[in-house]
Amino acid sequence: MTTSQELAAQEEQLQFDRFDNDTAIALGQQLLAAAQERGLPLVISVRRNGQRLFHAALPGTSPDNDAWIERKSRVVDRFGHSSFYVGTLHRESGDTFEEKSRLDPDLYAAHGGVFPVILRGTGPIGTVGVSGLPQAEDHAFVVEQLAKFLGR
Repeated sequence: MTTSQELAAQEEQLQFDRFDNDTAIALGQQLLAAAQERGLPLVISVRRNGQRLFHAALPGTSPDNDAWIERKSRVVDRFGHSSFYVGTLHRESGDTFEEKSRLDPDLYAAHGGVFPVILRGTGPIGTVGVSGLPQAEDHAFVVEQLAKFLGR
């Protein structure tokens, strides 16, 4: 099982020097191509400052996957860390995000799959995420693709 320390290290490593609309679209296209190549049923979303710059829904997904991305993205926007990190931190401390955060679970989900777009020297400015696989696999896919995109 991945620890919160490992997840925090991913966020330290996977940062952008610049992130504009073209960067978001290129990142989204890479995620889409990788998902298609593997036949993964994913919804893909890339956002900056609350604006969705890339969105795709592959076969095997439903509107529920869009809702999951929104809920996970709200967690990243609020806490500045990956949705998997936030959920893992709560599990490690022996409680649940739902109990401790007191946030509406219909609006917030601390499940893996959405990662902060972190601009080096600035901090989180957006999100990149997927929904369609078990949470650890959603998270691992995003991290793998970010590392590839950033040349890490």
